[in-house]
Amino acid sequence: MPSALAYRSLRRVASAPVARQIVQRLRAQHDELLLAIGRLESHVLASNVKPDKLEDIEFRVFSQFGEDGILQYLIRSIGPHTDTFVEIGTGDYRESNTRFLVQNNNWRGLVIDGGESHVQFVLRTGMAWRHDVEPVSAFVTRDNINTLMRDHGFEGEIGVLSIDVDGNDYWLWEAVEAVDPAIVVMEYNALFGPSAAITVPYDPAFVNSEAHYSQLYFGASLGAFVHQANKRGYRFIGCSSNGANAFFVRDDIANDLPSLTSEEGYRASRFLTSRNPDGTMSRIRSVTERIALIGHLPVVDVRTGETTTVAEAHAAAAGGGDR
Repeated sequence: MPSALAYRSLRRVASAPVARQIVQRLRAQHDELLLAIGRLESHVLASNVKPDKLEDIEFRVFSQFGEDGILQYLIRSIGPHTDTFVEIGTGDYRESNTRFLVQNNNWRGLVIDGGESHVQFVLRTGMAWRHDVEPVSAFVTRDNINTLMRDHGFEGEIGVLSIDVDGNDYWLWEAVEAVDPAIVVMEYNALFGPSAAITVPYDPAFVNSEAHYSQLYFGASLGAFVHQANKRGYRFIGCSSNGANAFFVRDDIANDLPSLTSEEGYRASRFLTSRNPDGTMSRIRSVTERIALIGHLPVVDVRTGETTTVAEAHAAAAGGGDR
């Protein structure tokens, strides 16, 4: 067994500049293989007949789940659109909804996150100059979202808008005026169910880990996003099979893509991400138990504008409230 001194030596080597360069080179080679496989999958699916549901054409290259395949299908299926995007909430951008569009389809775009890791990644990999990807570090609010886009050259029609901030997602989309996306991708909180149209109240400083220790209290229900979409002239196309992202297409270029209700397109989530008060994973599976953890917390019904609680909204939707 290696000694403590040996372990310390290994840590020093692993943190050395040469070692970091080797790791980065291996990651780049790995990503090139993923990209090649994704291109093959995209070509194969492009030659197939129309899918019965979105999960039939899912594949993952750089997205968290099957979003890469869904977006490839949608950009082939809709009418004329620009090859530009804005993605808000990207982490370090290694795993994101738009990276495959950049490296497979040569799209250009704006990626915004509150940290700095995505800026370093985009610059280090050359995406900033190879494909004109603009990385911006900013905490996005409904007061600055349009300024951030306009100040970085994104205004008018764009191809894709993706928002995943684990908090004010509904309010951010509601505030968008600077761009007119062909496709909108929104992360929804599947725990809120298919029928309720609710969101957490707007708080410009919202952080889900601080709002409740379980990290289950965030974002908006699928019904809330479908409500927003219909108001803005978009149709709901469906969700990724894992129950994370919902996809919307502008009506005027949607061609014969389906227009679904939230109940028809809803996909439940099997994520076991809830936390205990000490921050450890609780792995609670029961929807009833998870709702009970955050049931007392406030949510806004976007159809009425009234504030209720998670538990009350969940019970009302289960009792057959209107869609």
